[in-house]
Amino acid sequence: MNSDNAITDMHLDVLKEVGNIGAAHAATSLSQLLNRKIDMHVPSVKLVSFDEMFDLAGGAEKIVAGIFLRIEGDLSGSMFFVLPVESANHFIRRLIGDETFDFSSPNLPEIGVSAMQELGNILSGSYLSALSDFTGLKIYPTVPSLSVDMVGAIVSFGLIEVSHYSDEVIVIDTQIREESEEGISSVDGHFFLLPDPSSYVTIFRSLGVM
Repeated sequence: MNSDNAITDMHLDVLKEVGNIGAAHAATSLSQLLNRKIDMHVPSVKLVSFDEMFDLAGGAEKIVAGIFLRIEGDLSGSMFFVLPVESANHFIRRLIGDETFDFSSPNLPEIGVSAMQELGNILSGSYLSALSDFTGLKIYPTVPSLSVDMVGAIVSFGLIEVSHYSDEVIVIDTQIREESEEGISSVDGHFFLLPDPSSYVTIFRSLGVM
């Protein structure tokens, strides 16, 4: 990344604040959807290398449920949300009321796929809506697509373009806590944000930190 687009700790702190506002909105939506209390927060936002990104997700060969979408409007770029398969199974079983649903099955029921895409819609939409509110920019997510595969395979095509001008990715850690009669369960997911080159400047100038 060239020096004009260098990301500082101040930039990451602002993105963390934006992320926590987005997480609060997403938690409200998920609570209504699942009819139980959901809390979400963003413990950290960091700039990492591609290799570190894979390590955070459990290694490039770790099987995950991944949501991919493009960002359009005043900003452009790619966004991924990856969740361990066990965690994705847990959420989708709750959503569709089918305890047998399993992302590792060869023939996935369409209702489960749709539910996971809706989860991706809620999470990504909440983050991007918060970023839009903070910056005053018009930001539109495309319809999310779902893949169940190795982290490396899911993210690789998003890295092809970004690797021409950077070897780093913005990682928005996301912790989801669910309260139920059985107690509290917590899962960690990760957003990988890959803005196109000009969008770095646009984001931080709009946030007043450039």
